[in-house]
Amino acid sequence: MAFDLVFFGGTGDLVWRKLMPALFQAFCHDTLPEGGRIIGVGRDDLTDEQYRQQIQSRFEQVEGDKRPKPEEFARFASLLCYVRMDLSKPEAYAALASRLAERDTDHVVMYLSTAPSLFTTVCEQLAASGLNTPKTRIVLEKPLGHDLASNRSINTAVGKVFKEQQIFRIDHYLGKPAVQNLFAMRFGNALFEPLWRREHIANIQITMAEELGVEKRGGFYETTGALRDMVQNHALQLLCAIAMEPPINAHADAIRDEKLKVLRALKRWTPETLSQHVIRGQYSAGNVFGQSVPGYRDETGVSAQSSTETFVALRTEIANWRWAGVPFYIRTGKRMAAREAHIEINFRPTPHEIFKSPMGHANKLVIHLQPKDGLELHLFAQGQSKRGEGSGGATLSPVHLDLDFDKRFGSQRVGAYERLLLDVLDGRLNLFVRSDEQEEAWRWVEPILQHWKNDPTGPRPYTAGTWGPSASSAMIARDGFCWSEEI
Repeated sequence: MAFDLVFFGGTGDLVWRKLMPALFQAFCHDTLPEGGRIIGVGRDDLTDEQYRQQIQSRFEQVEGDKRPKPEEFARFASLLCYVRMDLSKPEAYAALASRLAERDTDHVVMYLSTAPSLFTTVCEQLAASGLNTPKTRIVLEKPLGHDLASNRSINTAVGKVFKEQQIFRIDHYLGKPAVQNLFAMRFGNALFEPLWRREHIANIQITMAEELGVEKRGGFYETTGALRDMVQNHALQLLCAIAMEPPINAHADAIRDEKLKVLRALKRWTPETLSQHVIRGQYSAGNVFGQSVPGYRDETGVSAQSSTETFVALRTEIANWRWAGVPFYIRTGKRMAAREAHIEINFRPTPHEIFKSPMGHANKLVIHLQPKDGLELHLFAQGQSKRGEGSGGATLSPVHLDLDFDKRFGSQRVGAYERLLLDVLDGRLNLFVRSDEQEEAWRWVEPILQHWKNDPTGPRPYTAGTWGPSASSAMIARDGFCWSEEI
């Protein structure tokens, strides 16, 4: 299957840090189709060989197990070439068209790893140059817009050039092995389905925490914030995977139809719920793993009076038959106490207690996304009774069953971007977001943005290295629950 994979923004951070290593792993796993060519597009004046050397030098900064040996990279480098382009100039696309015309391929993938403001321009110029053929596929990186109107504008412009089945809107969280196993666990096994409903589940928590700050991305983050960067896309996609009904089959549109139903069923915001159920925060100077770190407003590229949120916690519900009354909690933040992403399904207690259960503990299923990848099922068991203690006074102890996917599958594991890139090359849309999904997610998020715009109080401060502002704990405590680290 001959292909050309074109990276617009081919000298950028995402390409060398994520996309090229993912392609190299696929190359090493023999899953990258043969007959491929990878074309970097950028403004720098580079030859093919100089581009290969640049990618090789940056590979030295990649994690150790993904760093190629010289002989391995030499074989991979034969796939790489480069085209210099100023994406704003129509005549520059002729050089790309000429390069693509050098050989016949089954399909061409255009990966837009650029600022979203360039998406419309690039697509229009691809059409003007005759590069939007039926064999062309286009990949769009997030964020796709900064609000509902800009998202519609981008999708409308791209939709005039490419058909929906040619558009791959990427959300790398959907490529994570643990998310793949969430679908497999729900729809490939009969164990949990009878319990996967309001009668048995007390609450569901989604946590996506980072110990890092904004690093060198202060300028970008100032115009984005945690709500746009993490909640509107990653968190809501995870919520859909948890809450969706079983699709009629494994085809892309059947899956995406069910996710769309969840987004449409999310309870709409009211002035009261916006005030009580949405918490925003911003990290101040603190200590992370023994190192002093600056506050957000002291980061490079950040305004000293910034009101951009680096933390969001919220409560929502899904107004449908399966989930009515079950609270869903989402929180995400930077400079938190740990790098951790997980989904916690907390089950209701037994209807009649005949054993003494430990205070604060409950049956729960924890789906780990990072850095650990696996499932934990938390149960109660009776251990050795204390001397003189009869069965009537027995106390249960918490235990858990732990399935570590990294240990179980080892080298067979496929990274998120590797999976998604291979799916693009194969034309599989299952793990990509449809335009109506994105629009519905923005429609739900936009009232929060408007509320914050008119709220003079700004984000609540929290010390770097903690789990966010105390208001987050107070929000969940009002329902009688707590975050996992507070047990």
